[in-house]
Amino acid sequence: MERPRLCLLDRATLDRGDLDLAVLASLGDLTTFDVTTPAEVGPRIRDARVVITNKVVLGREEIAAAPRLKLIAVAATGVNNIDLDAARAAEVAVANVAGYSTPSVVQHTVASLLVLAMHLREYDAAARTGAWAASPQFNLLDWPITEVAGKRLGIVGYGTIGKAVAHACRALGMEVVAAASRPRVAYPVGERLPLPELLPRVDVLSVHCALSAQTRGLIGAPEIATMRRGALLLNMARGGVVDEAAVADALRGGRLGGAAFDVLTTEPPAADNPLLAPDLPNLLLTPHTAWASREARQRLLNEIGANIDAFFAGTARNRVA
Repeated sequence: MERPRLCLLDRATLDRGDLDLAVLASLGDLTTFDVTTPAEVGPRIRDARVVITNKVVLGREEIAAAPRLKLIAVAATGVNNIDLDAARAAEVAVANVAGYSTPSVVQHTVASLLVLAMHLREYDAAARTGAWAASPQFNLLDWPITEVAGKRLGIVGYGTIGKAVAHACRALGMEVVAAASRPRVAYPVGERLPLPELLPRVDVLSVHCALSAQTRGLIGAPEIATMRRGALLLNMARGGVVDEAAVADALRGGRLGGAAFDVLTTEPPAADNPLLAPDLPNLLLTPHTAWASREARQRLLNEIGANIDAFFAGTARNRVA
C-alpha cells in the first residue's frame, strides 16, 4: 500500500537541527523544505496528502493546485495563513496545535520583566565596557533597581498563558488583576476589571491576547496615557495589539519606565519600525522567540504527529475546519 506523502514547507521556522522528526516520518513519506516561497508552494504540495505549515500561506489558489490534499496541519495555534473557506469547499481538513508553548512563553515573560525591572542589560554593558572598573567605589548604581514583589500586574488575555504568567508572578510576590474580556459577565470582586479601570491601577501590563478585529490597536496612546508613570509594558501576544509608535513616544517621554516586545506588527520588521530606533530607553526586543524553547518546539511536532495520526484513523483532533 502506497504511503501517504507529507510535506513540511517551512522547517527552518521550527527546527534548528535539534528536534526529532521521527513521529512525522513514521506516518508517511516526509519531505521537508527549510523555506518555501509563494511561487514554490504549488509545485511542492501538488502530490501531497498532508501539508504541514507554520507561516507559509495556503490560499484558495494553492489549495486548488493540490488535488490529493486532505489535511493541512498547521504548526501553530493561529490559522490566519490558511483560507479556511477554501479548505472547507475543497473538503480539506485543517488542524492546529494549542498550548504547546505555555512554559516557554511564561519563562520569557518573567525573564523580560526582571531584565527591565533591574536594568540588567545596562549593568552588564557597564561592567563590560569599563564603567565598573573606573568606579571610585565597589559598585555602580546608575540605573534604578525595582523589586517586583508588592507590585500589581495587569494581564490582558487571561487564557492558558495569561493564567500561567499570573501564577508565576504571584510566586514573585506580585498582585495580579486581569482585564475583563466580557464586560457583562460578573466576575469575583478584584479578579477582573474593565480595561479602562485596570490600566491606571497596574505597575506592569502584560499582553497575551489573540489579535482580532476587537483587539487590534487595543493599547494605544490614549490607553498608555492613563497608565501609571513609569509602568512597564510587556507584549508577548501579537504586534498589532499594541501601537508601536505610541510605545516609542511613551518611552522617550518617560511615561513608560520600560517595555519588552517579542512581537511586532510586521515580521520581520521594516527598518523604519518605531521600536527599532536607537534612542529608546529600557526597551527589550526579541525576534518572536518567546514560544521557541527546544522543549516547546518538540511538543509542537509531537502534537502535529498526533493530529495527523488521528486524521488517518478517522478521528477529528484539534480541527478548526
